[in-house]
Amino acid sequence: MTAPADRLQWIATFLEAQAAELGASPNTQAAYARDLRDFATWAHGKSHSFDALSQSDIEDYLLFCDAQGLAQSTRARRLSAIKQLFRFAFEQGWRTDNPAIQIKGPGRAKRLPKTLEVTEVDGLLAAARTHGRSTDDRLRNTCLMELLYATGMRVTELVSLPVSAARGDPQMLLVMGKGGKERMVPLSPPARDALAAWLTCRDAAEDIARSKGKPTSRFLFPSRGASGHLTRHRFYMLIKDLAVAAGVSPAKVTPHTLRHAFATHLLANGADLRVIQTLLGHADVATTEIYTHVLDERLRELVTTHHPLAKDGKRNA
Repeated sequence: MTAPADRLQWIATFLEAQAAELGASPNTQAAYARDLRDFATWAHGKSHSFDALSQSDIEDYLLFCDAQGLAQSTRARRLSAIKQLFRFAFEQGWRTDNPAIQIKGPGRAKRLPKTLEVTEVDGLLAAARTHGRSTDDRLRNTCLMELLYATGMRVTELVSLPVSAARGDPQMLLVMGKGGKERMVPLSPPARDALAAWLTCRDAAEDIARSKGKPTSRFLFPSRGASGHLTRHRFYMLIKDLAVAAGVSPAKVTPHTLRHAFATHLLANGADLRVIQTLLGHADVATTEIYTHVLDERLRELVTTHHPLAKDGKRNA
């Protein structure tokens, strides 16, 4: 395959292949595009073409990123994108070598996920039941929050759920995850109740729309926007409003912290790490292992609470 003529064409062809062959999500595509275009801008300024770029050139770019004060995680992500671009170029025969293959990145600092206490989640769920301009809004908000906490879904997976997945009072939901991979997640009784209530309300609204000649939606959480469903941004703003209503700091609450709360609360109550990996849709259990900090905290609490030495500082006779 003949190599594209310029840097941006390289990136465009790579991104098309990522979407077609790997099923990369739009968010992943956008992240790759931003990182690689920044790299292309730098290379253009240095008069470097992608077909002649060397390992030292890429290392110079990483030093440039470091000098800009970019976070370690950002630099690691950019190098990952560059590595994938040049691996693709090598496989396509655009280059006879891969200049990025031996470069070791800065790694990623392992940060413990921000999570929420059970009482804080309870407050958010209670706020969802009372927050909204109408009964329809309140039922939708309750369904969103109950499903998110009951399943640990990613926000994109949640807002884009097809309504067909929710029919028939399911005990499990089929979720389409990253890379087009499907997984089953169980529903708690409160989540099933919230889903049934919202479906009744949603279907009634759809019947009215149909009677007026308007198109109906295939999504569980329909919207009049271009996507056809509630957007990630709109849900992000909604969850901040619920935090305020619940008396929880909005800085602590995002859709992802609910996902973290799902995992940490399960683990703290004895769930197996492999089960949590499956429920979260992690390809590698190493990604899930970050939640084991919950067990460390639990063990420390058990020791400090129940060990005789922790109580009086000396061994009882």
